[in-house]
Amino acid sequence: PRRYPAGFVYIFLGLYYATGRGGDVRLAQYLFTGLYLVHLLLVFRVYCRTNKVPPYVFFFMCCASYRIHSIFVLRLFNDTVAMAILFLAVNLFLEERWSWGCLIFSLAVSVKMNILLFAPGLLFLLLLRFGLLGCIPKLCICALLQVLLGLPFLLVNPVGYLSRSFDLGRQFQFKWTVNWRFLPEEVFQHRAFHAALLLAHLAGLGLFALHRWHSRSRESILSLLKDPAQRKPPSPPFFSAGLGGRRGMRPAASCVCRLNACAQIVFVLFSSNFLGVCCSRSLHYQFYVWYFHTLPYLLWCTPTAKLAHMPKVLLLGVIELCWNTYPSTACSSLSLHACHGLVLLQLWLGTAEPPAPLDAQPARRPAPLPKKVR
Repeated sequence: PRRYPAGFVYIFLGLYYATGRGGDVRLAQYLFTGLYLVHLLLVFRVYCRTNKVPPYVFFFMCCASYRIHSIFVLRLFNDTVAMAILFLAVNLFLEERWSWGCLIFSLAVSVKMNILLFAPGLLFLLLLRFGLLGCIPKLCICALLQVLLGLPFLLVNPVGYLSRSFDLGRQFQFKWTVNWRFLPEEVFQHRAFHAALLLAHLAGLGLFALHRWHSRSRESILSLLKDPAQRKPPSPPFFSAGLGGRRGMRPAASCVCRLNACAQIVFVLFSSNFLGVCCSRSLHYQFYVWYFHTLPYLLWCTPTAKLAHMPKVLLLGVIELCWNTYPSTACSSLSLHACHGLVLLQLWLGTAEPPAPLDAQPARRPAPLPKKVR
């Protein structure tokens, strides 16, 4: 049987008794509706702090996804609880409350293990902000909460609890996969395929950590292990702006869009999670909530020309269509991978450093005027 970490047990045990031992389904749906509204408020607060996404995109986030509404209000999945807690942690990170943020992040992990997809990005941010020695207490907070929540189970059967609650090697059923339907089932279940996806995930994280998350530093990535006070001052982070920028901006060849601290935190966390989703061994329908509310940021965090907004909206629509195709087909799975690839491509290209400007040629001094002949 499937097992979940201790946080899931406590939260859903409370829901079980609050709904008359699971008999009052309508009350449970009302509670999850309230959770959905709180989740949206937390998401909106993140987007308002970063100021990257145009306002009309929030309509698609709120009203245009039947699948998300079903996952929250009809299906009552624990994925929704975990993601709501995760966005609370992101808000705390944006407020520079790192200890509380790590505590809430660990609480989200105790509800659903998919939150660990954000962990590489969080580790990078902790090292960037505190260095190795300063990072260790934050990691201890995460570990200590897991021990405290799981203590009743660890005292009885520690091996069983750890192996089943955090089962990284469990097999997924082929009939529920959304992203790998075009593969034969024997390939889908093969260990070599799983190992290849893991290697691709690690390679993607390494490339983004070296060339996108850390590329603006004047030192190597090993400098993250130092105390921040001992590092060289980093160059200001930025995203290169494309053609057709905002009115009044300089030409694209020299235009730079400054990336504030909040946007940097969100970019690292969201891209870390998205890389994990792209390399997932299987995506089930409820897993859509893992990254749905991060997609607008990933698409609009790079400078966008006026005419480029429609392709991004179209990309959101095709992803939504893929997730609403039941049962999934080879075409819907391939389309989903194509959309993920396009998102990754525009992230990679849109956050690259612009070429160094050519040194301006010294202006020639004007030739002296000839003296008037007397």
